[in-house]
Amino acid sequence: MTSTALEPAAPPPAVDEPAVRRSLATVLAVVGIPMFMVTLDNLVVTNALPVIKTELGASLTDLQWFINAYTLSFAALLLTASAIGDRLGRRRIFLAGIALFTLASAACALATESWMLIGARAIQGVGAAAVMPLSLTLLAAAVPARQRSAAIGIWGGISGLGVAVGPVVGGVVVDGINWKWIFWLNVPIGLIALPLAARVLTESRGRRQKLDLLGLVLSASSVFAIVWGVVHGADDGWSSARILTALIGGGALLVAFLVWEHRAPAPMLPLRLFRSRAFSVVNATAFTFSVGVFGAVFLLAQFFQVVQGYTPLESGLRTLPWTMAPMVVAPLAGLVVDRVGPRVLIATGQVFLATALAWIALVTSIEVTYGSFVVPFVLAGIGMGLTFAPSASIVMASFSDADRGVASGTNNTIREVGVAMGVAVLASVFASAGSYASPTEYVDGLVPAVWVGAAVVAVGAVLALLLPGRRR
Repeated sequence: MTSTALEPAAPPPAVDEPAVRRSLATVLAVVGIPMFMVTLDNLVVTNALPVIKTELGASLTDLQWFINAYTLSFAALLLTASAIGDRLGRRRIFLAGIALFTLASAACALATESWMLIGARAIQGVGAAAVMPLSLTLLAAAVPARQRSAAIGIWGGISGLGVAVGPVVGGVVVDGINWKWIFWLNVPIGLIALPLAARVLTESRGRRQKLDLLGLVLSASSVFAIVWGVVHGADDGWSSARILTALIGGGALLVAFLVWEHRAPAPMLPLRLFRSRAFSVVNATAFTFSVGVFGAVFLLAQFFQVVQGYTPLESGLRTLPWTMAPMVVAPLAGLVVDRVGPRVLIATGQVFLATALAWIALVTSIEVTYGSFVVPFVLAGIGMGLTFAPSASIVMASFSDADRGVASGTNNTIREVGVAMGVAVLASVFASAGSYASPTEYVDGLVPAVWVGAAVVAVGAVLALLLPGRRR
Protein backbone atom coordinates (compact mmCIF):
# COMPACT_ATOMS: atom_id res chain seq x y z
CA MET A 1 0.00 0.00 0.00
CA THR A 2 1.34 3.48 -0.89
CA SER A 3 1.28 6.21 1.62
CA THR A 4 0.65 9.71 0.38
CA ALA A 5 1.81 11.19 3.69
CA LEU A 6 5.44 10.82 2.68
CA GLU A 7 5.01 12.18 -0.83
CA PRO A 8 6.42 15.68 -1.38
CA ALA A 9 3.84 18.44 -1.50
CA ALA A 10 2.96 19.69 -4.95
CA PRO A 11 4.71 22.97 -5.72
CA PRO A 12 2.47 26.04 -5.80
CA PRO A 13 1.39 27.10 -9.27
CA ALA A 14 3.83 29.47 -10.87
CA VAL A 15 2.77 33.08 -11.04
CA ASP A 16 2.84 34.44 -14.56
CA GLU A 17 4.33 37.83 -13.66
CA PRO A 18 4.16 39.25 -17.21
CA ALA A 19 0.47 38.29 -17.37
CA VAL A 20 -0.14 39.95 -14.00
CA ARG A 21 1.59 43.11 -15.22
CA ARG A 22 -0.46 43.07 -18.45
CA SER A 23 -3.65 42.63 -16.46
CA LEU A 24 -2.75 45.50 -14.12
CA ALA A 25 -1.89 47.71 -17.09
CA THR A 26 -5.20 46.91 -18.76
CA VAL A 27 -7.25 47.68 -15.64
CA LEU A 28 -5.32 50.92 -15.11
CA ALA A 29 -6.05 51.90 -18.70
CA VAL A 30 -9.79 51.26 -18.56
CA VAL A 31 -10.30 53.11 -15.24
CA GLY A 32 -7.58 55.68 -15.91
CA ILE A 33 -8.76 57.00 -19.29
CA PRO A 34 -12.23 58.10 -18.09
CA MET A 35 -10.75 59.38 -14.81
CA PHE A 36 -8.18 61.36 -16.80
CA MET A 37 -11.00 62.84 -18.85
CA VAL A 38 -12.98 64.11 -15.83
CA THR A 39 -9.81 65.35 -14.10
CA LEU A 40 -8.76 67.19 -17.24
CA ASP A 41 -12.03 69.13 -17.20
CA ASN A 42 -11.29 70.59 -13.77
CA LEU A 43 -8.57 72.82 -15.26
CA VAL A 44 -8.89 72.60 -19.05
CA VAL A 45 -11.28 75.57 -19.05
CA THR A 46 -9.06 77.90 -17.00
CA ASN A 47 -6.76 79.01 -19.83
CA ALA A 48 -9.76 79.54 -22.12
CA LEU A 49 -11.63 81.78 -19.67
CA PRO A 50 -10.43 85.13 -21.10
CA VAL A 51 -11.48 84.03 -24.62
CA ILE A 52 -14.84 82.65 -23.44
CA LYS A 53 -15.36 85.85 -21.46
CA THR A 54 -15.02 87.87 -24.67
CA GLU A 55 -17.00 85.58 -27.00
CA LEU A 56 -19.94 84.97 -24.65
CA GLY A 57 -19.84 88.37 -22.96
CA ALA A 58 -19.39 86.64 -19.60
CA SER A 59 -18.94 88.40 -16.24
CA LEU A 60 -16.55 87.40 -13.41
CA THR A 61 -19.52 85.67 -11.77
CA ASP A 62 -20.15 83.69 -14.98
CA LEU A 63 -16.47 82.69 -15.11
CA GLN A 64 -16.70 81.31 -11.59
CA TRP A 65 -19.83 79.34 -12.45
CA PHE A 66 -18.16 77.84 -15.54
CA ILE A 67 -15.87 76.15 -13.00
CA ASN A 68 -18.24 75.77 -10.04
CA ALA A 69 -21.24 74.40 -11.96
CA TYR A 70 -19.01 71.40 -12.75
CA THR A 71 -17.39 71.02 -9.34
CA LEU A 72 -20.61 71.53 -7.34
CA SER A 73 -22.70 68.96 -9.22
CA PHE A 74 -19.65 66.68 -9.16
CA ALA A 75 -19.33 67.09 -5.38
CA ALA A 76 -23.07 66.92 -4.63
CA LEU A 77 -23.56 63.55 -6.32
CA LEU A 78 -20.30 61.72 -5.57
CA LEU A 79 -21.65 59.95 -2.49
CA THR A 80 -24.97 59.15 -4.14
CA ALA A 81 -23.20 57.77 -7.22
CA SER A 82 -21.00 55.60 -4.99
CA ALA A 83 -24.05 54.33 -3.09
CA ILE A 84 -25.91 53.57 -6.33
CA GLY A 85 -22.81 51.78 -7.60
CA ASP A 86 -22.66 49.66 -4.44
CA ARG A 87 -26.34 48.80 -4.89
CA LEU A 88 -26.78 48.39 -8.67
CA GLY A 89 -23.23 47.52 -9.68
CA ARG A 90 -20.11 49.66 -9.77
CA ARG A 91 -19.24 48.75 -13.35
CA ARG A 92 -22.74 49.59 -14.57
CA ILE A 93 -22.80 53.04 -12.94
CA PHE A 94 -19.21 53.71 -14.04
CA LEU A 95 -20.24 53.09 -17.66
CA ALA A 96 -23.35 55.26 -17.27
CA GLY A 97 -21.16 58.07 -15.93
CA ILE A 98 -18.83 57.88 -18.94
CA ALA A 99 -21.80 58.03 -21.32
CA LEU A 100 -23.42 61.02 -19.57
CA PHE A 101 -20.12 62.91 -19.37
CA THR A 102 -19.55 62.39 -23.10
CA LEU A 103 -23.04 63.66 -24.03
CA ALA A 104 -22.71 66.69 -21.73
CA SER A 105 -19.33 67.53 -23.28
CA ALA A 106 -21.05 67.77 -26.67
CA ALA A 107 -23.68 70.06 -25.10
CA CYS A 108 -20.90 72.31 -23.72
CA ALA A 109 -19.40 72.59 -27.20
CA LEU A 110 -22.77 73.62 -28.65
CA ALA A 111 -23.39 76.37 -26.05
CA THR A 112 -23.88 79.90 -27.42
CA GLU A 113 -24.83 81.67 -24.18
CA SER A 114 -23.24 81.73 -20.72
CA TRP A 115 -26.25 80.05 -19.11
CA MET A 116 -26.11 77.21 -21.65
CA LEU A 117 -22.46 76.51 -20.87
CA ILE A 118 -23.12 76.66 -17.12
CA GLY A 119 -26.01 74.17 -17.44
CA ALA A 120 -24.04 71.76 -19.62
CA ARG A 121 -21.08 71.95 -17.23
CA ALA A 122 -23.40 71.01 -14.38
CA ILE A 123 -24.52 67.89 -16.30
CA GLN A 124 -20.87 67.08 -17.01
CA GLY A 125 -20.31 67.12 -13.25
CA VAL A 126 -23.09 64.56 -12.74
CA GLY A 127 -21.33 62.16 -15.11
CA ALA A 128 -17.96 62.85 -13.48
CA ALA A 129 -19.46 62.02 -10.07
CA ALA A 130 -20.06 58.46 -11.24
CA VAL A 131 -16.62 58.09 -12.83
CA MET A 132 -14.12 59.47 -10.31
CA PRO A 133 -14.82 57.53 -7.08
CA LEU A 134 -15.80 54.29 -8.80
CA SER A 135 -12.59 54.31 -10.86
CA LEU A 136 -10.59 54.03 -7.63
CA THR A 137 -12.96 51.47 -6.08
CA LEU A 138 -12.92 49.28 -9.22
CA LEU A 139 -9.12 49.52 -9.37
CA ALA A 140 -8.67 48.59 -5.69
CA ALA A 141 -10.94 45.55 -6.14
CA ALA A 142 -9.21 44.41 -9.34
CA VAL A 143 -5.57 44.30 -8.19
CA PRO A 144 -3.90 42.09 -5.54
CA ALA A 145 -3.31 43.70 -2.14
CA ARG A 146 0.49 43.63 -2.62
CA GLN A 147 0.16 45.75 -5.77
CA ARG A 148 -2.54 48.10 -4.49
CA SER A 149 -0.31 50.95 -3.24
CA ALA A 150 1.67 50.97 -6.49
CA ALA A 151 -1.53 50.86 -8.55
CA ILE A 152 -3.02 53.73 -6.56
CA GLY A 153 0.22 55.65 -7.09
CA ILE A 154 -0.09 55.20 -10.86
CA TRP A 155 -3.79 56.17 -10.61
CA GLY A 156 -2.65 59.33 -8.81
CA GLY A 157 -0.13 59.94 -11.58
CA ILE A 158 -2.85 59.70 -14.22
CA SER A 159 -4.92 62.14 -12.18
CA GLY A 160 -1.86 64.38 -12.02
CA LEU A 161 -1.48 64.11 -15.80
CA GLY A 162 -5.03 65.42 -16.19
CA VAL A 163 -4.11 68.38 -14.02
CA ALA A 164 -0.82 68.81 -15.91
CA VAL A 165 -2.04 68.87 -19.47
CA GLY A 166 -5.36 70.62 -18.78
CA PRO A 167 -4.08 74.20 -19.16
CA VAL A 168 -1.85 73.23 -22.12
CA VAL A 169 -4.62 71.33 -23.93
CA GLY A 170 -6.92 74.28 -23.34
CA GLY A 171 -4.28 76.66 -24.74
CA VAL A 172 -3.51 74.52 -27.79
CA VAL A 173 -7.19 74.12 -28.67
CA VAL A 174 -8.12 77.78 -28.13
CA ASP A 175 -5.14 79.03 -30.13
CA GLY A 176 -5.34 76.44 -32.89
CA ILE A 177 -9.06 75.84 -33.37
CA ASN A 178 -11.74 77.24 -31.06
CA TRP A 179 -12.58 77.03 -27.34
CA LYS A 180 -15.54 74.75 -28.13
CA TRP A 181 -13.10 71.99 -29.13
CA ILE A 182 -12.00 71.77 -25.50
CA PHE A 183 -15.25 69.88 -25.03
CA TRP A 184 -15.50 68.17 -28.43
CA LEU A 185 -12.24 66.34 -27.63
CA ASN A 186 -14.00 64.44 -24.83
CA VAL A 187 -16.44 62.84 -27.27
CA PRO A 188 -14.06 60.44 -29.08
CA ILE A 189 -12.30 59.64 -25.79
CA GLY A 190 -15.64 58.70 -24.23
CA LEU A 191 -16.65 56.63 -27.26
CA ILE A 192 -13.38 54.66 -27.00
CA ALA A 193 -13.50 54.28 -23.21
CA LEU A 194 -17.06 52.91 -23.06
CA PRO A 195 -16.61 49.61 -24.95
CA LEU A 196 -13.13 49.13 -23.50
CA ALA A 197 -14.38 49.41 -19.91
CA ALA A 198 -17.44 47.25 -20.67
CA ARG A 199 -15.19 44.48 -21.97
CA VAL A 200 -12.47 44.48 -19.31
CA LEU A 201 -14.13 45.34 -15.99
CA THR A 202 -16.06 42.80 -13.95
CA GLU A 203 -19.11 43.75 -11.92
CA SER A 204 -18.77 44.29 -8.18
CA ARG A 205 -21.09 45.55 -5.47
CA GLY A 206 -20.79 46.88 -1.95
CA ARG A 207 -23.25 47.03 0.92
CA ARG A 208 -26.84 47.23 -0.36
CA GLN A 209 -28.84 49.93 1.38
CA LYS A 210 -31.62 52.39 0.72
CA LEU A 211 -30.75 55.62 -1.04
CA ASP A 212 -30.62 58.61 1.28
CA LEU A 213 -32.54 61.09 -0.87
CA LEU A 214 -33.17 63.56 1.98
CA GLY A 215 -29.45 63.56 2.75
CA LEU A 216 -28.71 64.26 -0.92
CA VAL A 217 -31.11 67.22 -1.00
CA LEU A 218 -29.83 68.70 2.27
CA SER A 219 -26.14 68.35 1.39
CA ALA A 220 -26.48 69.65 -2.15
CA SER A 221 -28.67 72.58 -1.08
CA SER A 222 -26.36 73.60 1.76
CA VAL A 223 -23.19 73.60 -0.34
CA PHE A 224 -24.90 75.38 -3.24
CA ALA A 225 -26.32 78.10 -0.97
CA ILE A 226 -22.97 78.76 0.73
CA VAL A 227 -21.00 78.86 -2.52
CA TRP A 228 -23.66 81.03 -4.18
CA GLY A 229 -23.45 83.48 -1.30
CA VAL A 230 -19.65 83.65 -1.47
CA VAL A 231 -19.62 84.02 -5.28
CA HIS A 232 -22.11 86.92 -5.25
CA GLY A 233 -20.96 88.53 -1.99
CA ALA A 234 -18.40 90.90 -3.51
CA ASP A 235 -20.90 92.28 -6.06
CA ASP A 236 -24.05 92.42 -3.91
CA GLY A 237 -22.40 93.40 -0.61
CA TRP A 238 -21.76 91.01 2.26
CA SER A 239 -24.46 92.61 4.41
CA SER A 240 -27.17 92.49 1.73
CA ALA A 241 -30.29 90.51 2.59
CA ARG A 242 -29.96 87.84 -0.10
CA ILE A 243 -26.28 87.17 0.64
CA LEU A 244 -26.94 86.82 4.38
CA THR A 245 -29.96 84.63 3.62
CA ALA A 246 -27.83 82.37 1.39
CA LEU A 247 -24.95 82.06 3.86
CA ILE A 248 -27.06 81.62 7.01
CA GLY A 249 -29.52 79.34 5.22
CA GLY A 250 -26.69 77.24 3.81
CA GLY A 251 -25.16 76.89 7.29
CA ALA A 252 -28.52 75.83 8.74
CA LEU A 253 -29.02 73.26 5.97
CA LEU A 254 -25.52 71.90 6.63
CA VAL A 255 -26.34 71.44 10.33
CA ALA A 256 -29.63 69.77 9.38
CA PHE A 257 -27.73 67.44 7.04
CA LEU A 258 -25.34 66.35 9.80
CA VAL A 259 -28.20 65.81 12.27
CA TRP A 260 -30.09 63.74 9.71
CA GLU A 261 -27.02 61.67 8.81
CA HIS A 262 -26.53 60.90 12.51
CA ARG A 263 -30.12 59.64 12.82
CA ALA A 264 -30.84 58.20 9.35
CA PRO A 265 -31.20 54.40 9.15
CA ALA A 266 -29.23 54.32 5.88
CA PRO A 267 -27.14 57.54 5.70
CA MET A 268 -25.42 58.48 2.47
CA LEU A 269 -22.51 59.76 4.61
CA PRO A 270 -22.03 57.37 7.53
CA LEU A 271 -20.58 59.61 10.24
CA ARG A 272 -19.03 56.50 11.84
CA LEU A 273 -16.35 56.69 9.14
CA PHE A 274 -14.99 59.78 10.86
CA ARG A 275 -14.22 57.78 13.99
CA SER A 276 -11.04 56.92 12.10
CA ARG A 277 -8.62 59.74 12.92
CA ALA A 278 -6.65 59.11 9.74
CA PHE A 279 -9.78 59.42 7.60
CA SER A 280 -10.96 62.59 9.38
CA VAL A 281 -7.58 64.30 9.09
CA VAL A 282 -6.95 63.34 5.47
CA ASN A 283 -10.35 64.79 4.52
CA ALA A 284 -9.68 68.03 6.41
CA THR A 285 -6.32 68.29 4.64
CA ALA A 286 -7.94 67.56 1.26
CA PHE A 287 -10.37 70.42 1.85
CA THR A 288 -7.74 73.02 2.77
CA PHE A 289 -5.52 71.84 -0.09
CA SER A 290 -8.32 72.26 -2.64
CA VAL A 291 -9.45 75.64 -1.32
CA GLY A 292 -5.98 77.16 -1.38
CA VAL A 293 -4.50 75.57 -4.49
CA PHE A 294 -7.39 75.48 -6.96
CA GLY A 295 -8.65 78.91 -5.93
CA ALA A 296 -5.17 80.28 -6.70
CA VAL A 297 -4.90 78.33 -9.98
CA PHE A 298 -8.23 79.83 -11.17
CA LEU A 299 -6.68 83.32 -11.00
CA LEU A 300 -3.05 82.50 -11.84
CA ALA A 301 -4.07 80.70 -15.05
CA GLN A 302 -5.46 84.01 -16.34
CA PHE A 303 -2.53 86.17 -15.15
CA PHE A 304 -0.28 85.52 -18.14
CA GLN A 305 -3.03 86.49 -20.60
CA VAL A 306 -4.70 89.39 -18.79
CA VAL A 307 -1.55 91.03 -17.39
CA GLN A 308 1.29 89.95 -19.66
CA GLY A 309 -0.54 89.54 -22.98
CA TYR A 310 0.40 85.94 -23.75
CA THR A 311 -1.80 83.67 -25.87
CA PRO A 312 -3.71 80.78 -24.18
CA LEU A 313 -1.10 78.28 -25.46
CA GLU A 314 1.83 80.38 -24.25
CA SER A 315 0.12 80.73 -20.88
CA GLY A 316 -0.51 76.97 -20.63
CA LEU A 317 3.12 76.15 -21.44
CA ARG A 318 4.27 78.49 -18.67
CA THR A 319 2.31 76.50 -16.08
CA LEU A 320 4.00 73.20 -17.02
CA PRO A 321 6.67 73.29 -14.27
CA TRP A 322 3.77 73.23 -11.79
CA THR A 323 1.35 70.93 -13.57
CA MET A 324 3.77 68.29 -14.89
CA ALA A 325 5.45 67.59 -11.55
CA PRO A 326 2.49 65.65 -10.00
CA MET A 327 2.56 63.21 -12.92
CA VAL A 328 6.12 62.24 -11.96
CA VAL A 329 5.93 62.59 -8.18
CA ALA A 330 2.54 60.93 -7.48
CA PRO A 331 3.56 57.42 -8.71
CA LEU A 332 6.81 57.66 -6.73
CA ALA A 333 4.87 58.69 -3.63
CA GLY A 334 2.60 55.68 -4.13
CA LEU A 335 5.61 53.37 -4.23
CA VAL A 336 7.17 54.64 -1.00
CA VAL A 337 4.09 55.51 1.09
CA ASP A 338 4.11 52.13 2.86
CA ARG A 339 7.77 52.55 3.76
CA VAL A 340 7.85 56.13 5.03
CA GLY A 341 4.21 56.60 6.04
CA PRO A 342 1.59 59.03 4.72
CA ARG A 343 2.22 61.70 7.38
CA VAL A 344 5.71 62.56 6.11
CA LEU A 345 4.62 62.73 2.47
CA ILE A 346 1.37 64.69 2.89
CA ALA A 347 2.71 67.14 5.51
CA THR A 348 5.78 67.80 3.36
CA GLY A 349 3.54 68.30 0.33
CA GLN A 350 1.40 70.89 2.14
CA VAL A 351 4.48 72.77 3.38
CA PHE A 352 5.82 72.87 -0.20
CA LEU A 353 2.48 74.14 -1.51
CA ALA A 354 2.06 76.83 1.16
CA THR A 355 5.64 78.01 0.59
CA ALA A 356 5.16 78.07 -3.18
CA LEU A 357 1.95 80.13 -3.00
CA ALA A 358 3.52 82.60 -0.56
CA TRP A 359 6.55 82.88 -2.88
CA ILE A 360 4.27 83.56 -5.88
CA ALA A 361 2.38 86.24 -3.93
CA LEU A 362 5.69 87.91 -3.00
CA VAL A 363 7.12 88.11 -6.52
CA THR A 364 3.95 88.85 -8.53
CA SER A 365 3.85 92.26 -10.19
CA ILE A 366 3.13 93.68 -13.64
CA GLU A 367 6.84 93.63 -14.55
CA VAL A 368 7.69 90.21 -13.06
CA THR A 369 9.64 87.91 -15.41
CA TYR A 370 8.62 84.31 -15.98
CA GLY A 371 11.88 83.05 -14.46
CA SER A 372 10.71 84.27 -11.05
CA PHE A 373 7.84 81.76 -11.16
CA VAL A 374 9.74 78.63 -12.20
CA VAL A 375 11.04 77.49 -8.80
CA PRO A 376 7.79 78.11 -6.86
CA PHE A 377 5.83 76.41 -9.69
CA VAL A 378 8.06 73.30 -9.43
CA LEU A 379 7.76 73.36 -5.62
CA ALA A 380 3.95 73.54 -5.88
CA GLY A 381 3.87 70.66 -8.36
CA ILE A 382 5.98 68.45 -6.09
CA GLY A 383 3.67 69.31 -3.20
CA MET A 384 0.61 68.26 -5.20
CA GLY A 385 2.27 65.00 -6.22
CA LEU A 386 3.12 64.19 -2.59
CA THR A 387 -0.54 64.69 -1.69
CA PHE A 388 -2.57 62.73 -4.28
CA ALA A 389 -1.50 59.08 -3.91
CA PRO A 390 -0.85 58.97 -0.12
CA SER A 391 -4.30 60.51 0.50
CA ALA A 392 -5.96 57.85 -1.65
CA SER A 393 -3.93 55.13 0.08
CA ILE A 394 -5.16 56.27 3.50
CA VAL A 395 -8.78 56.17 2.33
CA MET A 396 -8.40 52.68 0.85
CA ALA A 397 -6.45 51.31 3.84
CA SER A 398 -8.83 52.65 6.49
CA PHE A 399 -11.83 50.49 5.63
CA SER A 400 -12.97 47.13 4.34
CA ASP A 401 -14.11 46.62 0.74
CA ALA A 402 -17.75 47.18 1.69
CA ASP A 403 -17.01 50.73 2.87
CA ARG A 404 -14.36 51.73 0.34
CA GLY A 405 -16.89 53.04 -2.17
CA VAL A 406 -18.52 55.49 0.23
CA ALA A 407 -15.15 56.39 1.77
CA SER A 408 -13.71 57.21 -1.66
CA GLY A 409 -16.86 59.15 -2.51
CA THR A 410 -16.62 61.13 0.73
CA ASN A 411 -12.99 62.05 0.10
CA ASN A 412 -13.69 63.14 -3.46
CA THR A 413 -16.78 65.08 -2.36
CA ILE A 414 -14.85 67.06 0.23
CA ARG A 415 -12.07 67.77 -2.24
CA GLU A 416 -14.48 68.98 -4.96
CA VAL A 417 -16.41 71.12 -2.46
CA GLY A 418 -13.02 72.59 -1.58
CA VAL A 419 -12.38 73.40 -5.26
CA ALA A 420 -15.72 75.22 -5.52
CA MET A 421 -15.18 77.05 -2.22
CA GLY A 422 -11.63 77.96 -3.20
CA VAL A 423 -12.68 79.47 -6.53
CA ALA A 424 -15.53 81.34 -4.81
CA VAL A 425 -13.53 82.62 -1.82
CA LEU A 426 -10.35 83.63 -3.65
CA ALA A 427 -12.30 85.19 -6.54
CA SER A 428 -14.25 87.16 -3.94
CA VAL A 429 -10.98 88.37 -2.36
CA PHE A 430 -9.79 89.27 -5.87
CA ALA A 431 -13.00 91.20 -6.66
CA SER A 432 -12.78 93.12 -3.38
CA ALA A 433 -9.28 94.43 -4.16
CA GLY A 434 -9.01 94.41 -7.97
CA SER A 435 -10.71 93.72 -11.31
CA TYR A 436 -10.17 92.85 -14.99
CA ALA A 437 -10.21 96.56 -15.95
CA SER A 438 -6.40 96.83 -16.30
CA PRO A 439 -3.24 94.79 -15.63
CA THR A 440 -2.55 96.88 -12.52
CA GLU A 441 -5.99 96.22 -11.08
CA TYR A 442 -5.70 92.51 -11.88
CA VAL A 443 -2.45 92.25 -9.92
CA ASP A 444 -3.98 94.31 -7.09
CA GLY A 445 -6.65 91.62 -6.72
CA LEU A 446 -4.45 88.59 -7.46
CA VAL A 447 -1.77 89.13 -4.80
CA PRO A 448 -4.05 89.19 -1.69
CA ALA A 449 -6.05 86.26 -3.10
CA VAL A 450 -2.92 84.11 -3.43
CA TRP A 451 -1.83 85.10 0.09
CA VAL A 452 -5.18 83.81 1.37
CA GLY A 453 -4.62 80.57 -0.54
CA ALA A 454 -1.17 80.18 1.05
CA ALA A 455 -2.62 80.69 4.54
CA VAL A 456 -5.35 78.09 3.99
CA VAL A 457 -2.84 75.48 2.75
CA ALA A 458 -0.58 76.24 5.73
CA VAL A 459 -3.46 75.26 8.03
CA GLY A 460 -3.60 71.94 6.14
CA ALA A 461 0.12 71.42 6.71
CA VAL A 462 -0.41 71.66 10.48
CA LEU A 463 -3.40 69.29 10.32
CA ALA A 464 -1.36 66.75 8.32
CA LEU A 465 0.94 66.24 11.32
CA LEU A 466 -1.95 64.34 12.95
CA LEU A 467 -1.89 61.65 10.24
CA PRO A 468 -0.52 58.18 11.01
CA GLY A 469 3.15 57.54 10.50
CA ARG A 470 4.85 54.47 9.05
CA ARG A 471 3.20 51.18 9.93
CA ARG A 472 5.52 48.94 11.91
